Amino acid sequence: MRAYELMVIVDGDTDEPKAHSFVKTVSDGIVEAGGSVHGQPDWWGKRPFAYPIDKKDAGYYLVVECLAEGGALDELERQLRLADEIVRHKLIRLPDAEAERRGMAVSA
Repeated sequence: MRAYELMVIVDGDTDEPKAHSFVKTVSDGIVEAGGSVHGQPDWWGKRPFAYPIDKKDAGYYLVVECLAEGGALDELERQLRLADEIVRHKLIRLPDAEAERRGMAVSA
């Protein structure tokens, strides 16, 4: 299992309850891929962008830490790319030292 951090930015013009529903959508997608969510998803709420993205000035931010096999989250990333409400997303693999610091058990 590898440790990952996923940040998702939902369009700021989306209603907040609908934007907040992406917490469950992303968490369910991770579990369906055979992974597990580490801790609670971190909902930052609506934040202004440093510069306009797709002519938008703000978005809802969500950060999720998870454990999954390599390549298991490819389908979730594809779904995020296709979703109209998602402005940006970024999935990074955490270095082993950082994963240990955050208390995420990593076995390669």
